Amino acid sequence: MRTFATTAAVAGFALGILAVTTAGSRADDSKLEQLRSQGFARLAIANEPPYTAVAADGKVSGAAPDVAREIFKRLGVADVAASISEYGAMIPGLQAGRFDVVTAGLFMKPERCAAVAYSEPVLCDAEAMLVKKGNPKGFKSYEDVAKDTAATIGAPGGGTEEKLALNAGVPRDRVIVVPDGQSGIKMLQDGRIDAYSLPVLSINDLMKKANDPNLEVIAPVQGAPVYCDGAAFNKKDTALRDAFDVELAKMKESGEFAKIIEPYGFSAKAALSTTRDKLCAAK
Repeated sequence: MRTFATTAAVAGFALGILAVTTAGSRADDSKLEQLRSQGFARLAIANEPPYTAVAADGKVSGAAPDVAREIFKRLGVADVAASISEYGAMIPGLQAGRFDVVTAGLFMKPERCAAVAYSEPVLCDAEAMLVKKGNPKGFKSYEDVAKDTAATIGAPGGGTEEKLALNAGVPRDRVIVVPDGQSGIKMLQDGRIDAYSLPVLSINDLMKKANDPNLEVIAPVQGAPVYCDGAAFNKKDTALRDAFDVELAKMKESGEFAKIIEPYGFSAKAALSTTRDKLCAAK
């Protein structure tokens, strides 16, 4: 009797675990059905061309949303709707359920990989600085900014460039949070900052639009790593992330991925050369 009772208890415990696991799986799987039903996925973006962009009529474009739009279409989600967010607010917003996915050049790092469920790599880029013509302070790296005790550098709040500058020793009061690219250009032109840092492609896009011969691009920033982003999902939505990855892999293999991102200046080969696991393990 004692043996039977113990066996029954173990069996009941095992069934309970199975029920919880199955319920969790159903909850996870239901996210895609929810998006199909509502007809769109909510994206968090930064309005930082060529990664992301919002036209005057509200239409969302850019390499990251274009890839996401096509993948969601293949998954049966008709469209995407985007909200502009600062980088530092994207992961908290995703965790709070305000977005379904972040598609904004949110580069993979171990701490971010611990907070969100990334897709495989989508967009890869290096770092750049925008300075006055002739680079009067001779900046080649974030460490150069740190060594000049009077120098200031602008960067997106909560973004990679802000962290790189702080890690290089630039004091907090000399790293100026800039809300958007146009503000960064204006602050540099007005002498309120000595450099403005963004990924190479974003800086080149700003330079093209500014058409200001008194500005100069320093790229790549010495000592700064090359980063790749991925679509970032809530940790509870790994089934949705996995479905996204399946379609992303198909697009990479077929060449459709390259057709979408390369007109924006990104390299499909760079995204194919690494993996989420490698990027999330990088120091």
